Amino acid sequence: QVQLVESGGGLVHPGGSLRLSCEASGVTLSGYSVGWFRQAPGKEREGVSCFSLIAGRTVYVQPVRGRFTFSRDYAKNTVYLEMNRLKPEDTAVYYCAVGRGLPNNCPTIPNEYDYWGQGTQVTVSS
Repeated sequence: QVQLVESGGGLVHPGGSLRLSCEASGVTLSGYSVGWFRQAPGKEREGVSCFSLIAGRTVYVQPVRGRFTFSRDYAKNTVYLEMNRLKPEDTAVYYCAVGRGLPNNCPTIPNEYDYWGQGTQVTVSS
């Protein structure tokens, strides 16, 4: 049984930082592409960042580029999303997801992912 468990969300002031974790069980992350997505109230889910196993690179969408950093610790079967200089518009539920064979447009193809976590709330507010 595959499980992805996100943690690390919370309430932070604008300009603050958070680090999200996504720990996997039942699946070995080194064999998958992994993505981070978010969904704000009343909005559609959007991709934030992903690691494409095919391309061997990490991709970021423009609104978070330079502020967010995706990292992987395969020894812990865990990926992270370091979020700096947070803005109110970053407020959302953040999800991690895994999928096989995803190319470097992986933030834009959520339907191609096989497994999803339950999400963790990030709120950026003064």
